[in-house]
Amino acid sequence: MLTKYNTKSFLIFIKVKLVLLIFFSSCVSKKQVIYLQDLKDIDVRKTNIIQHTFQENDILKIDVTSLETRASVPYNKVPPNVGIGNSINLLQLSGYLVSNKKTINFPVLGLISVAGKNTEVLESYIKNRLQREGHLINPSVSVRLLNAKVTLLGEVKAPGTYTFTENNMSFLQALGLAGDLTIEGDRKNITLIRESDGQRTTTSLDLTSASWLSSPYQNIQPNDVIIVNPNSKKVTSAGLIGNISTILSIASIVLSTIILIK
Repeated sequence: MLTKYNTKSFLIFIKVKLVLLIFFSSCVSKKQVIYLQDLKDIDVRKTNIIQHTFQENDILKIDVTSLETRASVPYNKVPPNVGIGNSINLLQLSGYLVSNKKTINFPVLGLISVAGKNTEVLESYIKNRLQREGHLINPSVSVRLLNAKVTLLGEVKAPGTYTFTENNMSFLQALGLAGDLTIEGDRKNITLIRESDGQRTTTSLDLTSASWLSSPYQNIQPNDVIIVNPNSKKVTSAGLIGNISTILSIASIVLSTIILIK
């Protein structure tokens, strides 16, 4: 039979257990999950987009056309009127591979250095040479990077490596490829790893602030790696601590049994 003292102790234990369960099972606050919370306070019109300059092992798709279709045929690996399908793998096989010296072997013109050049600069360079050297009259040149990719790891819904062909992809678009962050992702501590010209840099981004929209990291560069770290709630709930509710339940049963026996 329970005494008044034992009953009081039992009730105190239950209250303590409930407090602990609420503490460890508390939800993530809105301030931890809402993006760009200070958007109204920051001028994001100032853009700082860094264009990708070609790196070794990049694969380029270069199309040359002119008013006289036959005249431009020698300057294309694949004639403009020959379809090769929409498969990215087939497109890459017909592309120009950038060598470790950052050159490509272009029809008729020979070796062309692409070091320090982006798509717009290379388009202009090839067009000017074709005109200046008397190859074509008023040609049109299109350059596209075929093997641009970004890797997303950690607390995203679909981690993996994604290929894209856009000349410019925003950081938020890249997150969209992976289905956005999970609720356990730490939006204030996103790690971005970037390599360019043999140099590797890392930075940490806070997606709850809009300040990074005016930084060089607002747009993705090919081969970027984005790591979404887990938030404190996810870390706390991992391993043994993750079973805290189970441990408390067992302790409650044991203590209740002891009280009843006494």
